[in-house]
Amino acid sequence: MNPVTDPRRLIVLRHAKAEPFAPTDHERRLTDRGRDSAREVGRYLRGKDLLPDYAVVSSALRTRETWQAVAEAAGATGVPVSFDDAVFTGSPDVVLEALRGIPAEYSTVVFVGHNPTAAYLCHLLDDGEGDPTAVSGLLQGFPPAALAVLEVGVPWADLAAESGRLVDYHVGAS
Repeated sequence: MNPVTDPRRLIVLRHAKAEPFAPTDHERRLTDRGRDSAREVGRYLRGKDLLPDYAVVSSALRTRETWQAVAEAAGATGVPVSFDDAVFTGSPDVVLEALRGIPAEYSTVVFVGHNPTAAYLCHLLDDGEGDPTAVSGLLQGFPPAALAVLEVGVPWADLAAESGRLVDYHVGAS
């Protein structure tokens, strides 16, 4: 990773706890516990001064509800959002393509998606030199309302394997 004066930050967030069943997988809603966890994630981001200025969110109901609760608790409700059908079922490569399309002026981006894609994306982007505590947390799993923060030393258009460094990991608690 090339050091930059103001590194970009990518927050990879798995949606919070969702109901197990709905008419379709796309329509699964957050549980009360999930909403509480998402709000806690928002407070965590605010407390760490990790407010996103752009969001890429899967079009699934549970990811949209997660983002809404996080944004409200973080004070980031005016952030531009791209709700993306492709990242609902897409692989890390599909998510990378979506992230590469982020306008260059945004410096802190949140991706709200699903597992296993969210965890794979973190492992793919990490250069292996990250914070040991964050790496240890990520290696233990990526449960609902988990987030990983990567510092990215390249423009969004150049996002690729090992172009980021894991600097934080947190699991939302209710």
